[in-house]
Amino acid sequence: MARSRKKNKAVARSIAQERIEYLFSLAKTEFPTNPEMSKRYVSLARKIGMRHRVSIPSELKRTFCKSCGSLLVPGNNSRVRLKGNSIIISCLDCGNIKRYPYGKEKSE
Repeated sequence: MARSRKKNKAVARSIAQERIEYLFSLAKTEFPTNPEMSKRYVSLARKIGMRHRVSIPSELKRTFCKSCGSLLVPGNNSRVRLKGNSIIISCLDCGNIKRYPYGKEKSE
């Protein structure tokens, strides 16, 4: 019985991962016409990830604001700046700021 339960969880997690990616693609296509709908798609994707304990991939994680839940599109509702060794992404809806390091190469 335990094996089938583990198998079902693995199947559910893979389906959840596919749905998260699909919802983010829908949010990106819907943003120019209806930003509120894209915000709803992002929130659904986050809920699915939390329910099934699936982490959102890092390339998708950088595309939404954790504070207000909106999809971040540079030029429309976000500002991207390079300062020192970090990328600074500011949400223009809520004012939240995210910083990501870049450019540090490992020396041998």
